[in-house]
Amino acid sequence: MNSASSPAMPVPALRKTPWAWAVATFFGAGFGKPGPGTWGSVAAVLLWFLYAVLLHPSAPALLYALLGGIALSLVLGVPAASITEYESGRHDPGFVVIDEVAGQWIALLGSRANWRHALLALVLFRLFDITKPFPVRLLERLPRGWGIVFDDVAAGLYALGVGWLARHFIPSLQG
Repeated sequence: MNSASSPAMPVPALRKTPWAWAVATFFGAGFGKPGPGTWGSVAAVLLWFLYAVLLHPSAPALLYALLGGIALSLVLGVPAASITEYESGRHDPGFVVIDEVAGQWIALLGSRANWRHALLALVLFRLFDITKPFPVRLLERLPRGWGIVFDDVAAGLYALGVGWLARHFIPSLQG
């Protein structure tokens, strides 16, 4: 989005909304350097993997937990991203990573709880999030938190589709 068509961002707020900043930065993962988006994605994969390995949920329970996480990241993420963008005075600030969390969890749908599937989902999601193939980039034009979050939802859907094909056709990913 070019700056000529962007609404003017306000001066950064002196007070911050704690819940919005905690959610938007995924509890601080967004402050990781370099590449805060990658840190947000890694945090999402680690949380999913730790849940799967430590609690040994059934496949349906893992799926429902992931769907619940996706729903929460969207329902809380859009307003949190909007508030944080406004309070920081920056358009689509890099430290807002709840969008990467939502997209990464979408990319993990249908994955088995093993390192191969986790790594495949991580690499594919980051690839599509960074390259933003059509129509992913167009979604950035949505207003405020909607544009921040939903381009990553689309990238997650691309990663989910390509990941499904890879798991279906590559023998080493089938087990």
